[in-house]
Amino acid sequence: MTQGKLPRPIHALLPLAAVLATSLALAGCNSVRDMSNSIGINESTELPRGEAALNRFAEDWGQRYDRNPKDKKAAMTYASALRALGQHAQAAAVLQSIAARNPQDREILGAYGKSLADAGRLKEAAAVLANAHTPERPNWSILSAQGSVADQLGEHDEAQNYYKAAIRIRPDEPSVMSNLGLSYALSKRLPLAEETLRDAANNPKADMRVRQNLALVLALEGKFGEAEDWSRRDLAPIDAAANVASIRKMIAQSNTWRDLQKLDRQAQRRDPAKNMTAVAATRPVTQEIPASLANAE
Repeated sequence: MTQGKLPRPIHALLPLAAVLATSLALAGCNSVRDMSNSIGINESTELPRGEAALNRFAEDWGQRYDRNPKDKKAAMTYASALRALGQHAQAAAVLQSIAARNPQDREILGAYGKSLADAGRLKEAAAVLANAHTPERPNWSILSAQGSVADQLGEHDEAQNYYKAAIRIRPDEPSVMSNLGLSYALSKRLPLAEETLRDAANNPKADMRVRQNLALVLALEGKFGEAEDWSRRDLAPIDAAANVASIRKMIAQSNTWRDLQKLDRQAQRRDPAKNMTAVAATRPVTQEIPASLANAE
C-alpha cells in the first residue's frame, strides 16, 4: 500500500514500544499485481492513488464480489482495496468468507492471515498464517508476516527466526530487513537494530517506510541530527523535525529507553568485539540456498 507521510501525532500518542510495533510491515502492496506474488491474482491493475479514486475502485469490486461471493479474484481484489483504505475488519470478513469456501487454498489463507493481523486479531492471524505455506514450500512474504505477528505478541526471538528464514529465501529484501531491525529494537538491541536498518535503507529497493524506520531507531539512540537527515529524504523538513522532536520528547519521559541505552553503552565498553560479531550476524545469508527454500516462490 502506498505509504503516506507519518502523521505528526503518532509519536506523541503512543508509547515507544508501540511506535516500533506499529512500524512493522505486513508485506503491504500498492497494486493488485504486487499482491499477486503472494496471493495469486493474475491481474496487473494498479490500485488507484487518492482516497476518492480508491473508494470508487473498492465500490466497483465490491459490487462484483456481491454478485458472486465465490469469485476468488473479486474477493481478493476487493479485500486489497479495503485494506488500502484501512478498512481492516471488513477486509478480514471478506477473506474469511472466501477462505471458508477454499480451506486448502494457501494463497487465500496468506491474505486472510495478513488481514487478521491488520485488524489486530494476532493469535488468529498466527494460526492462519501457519497454514498458509509448508516447510517444504515456504513463502518469504508469509514468513515475514509471521515475524511481524510474533513481534506484536512480544515473541521477539521467534520473530527474528522468521525474518532470517525469509531472508534466506529472499536475500536483501529491504522490507524483511527493516522488520528484523525493528525486532532488534523491540528486544532492546539498538546498535544491532541500527546496523540492520542501515543495510535495508541503503538497498536501492528500499521505500519510505524503511528509511523512516531507520530514522526512528537513530532517534531512539539519541542520534537526532542524523535521524532528521534520513527523515527529510521523504518528508518535508517541518514534518521531519516534528517527528524527531516527538520521539525526543518521549525518550526524555521514558525510563525504560534511557535504561536500555545505558545498557547498550555498557555492553559495548565491556566487549566491543562481541557486539560487532552480533551485528555481522544480521547480514543477509549469501551461501547457497537449499533447494527446498529456493523453490519457495
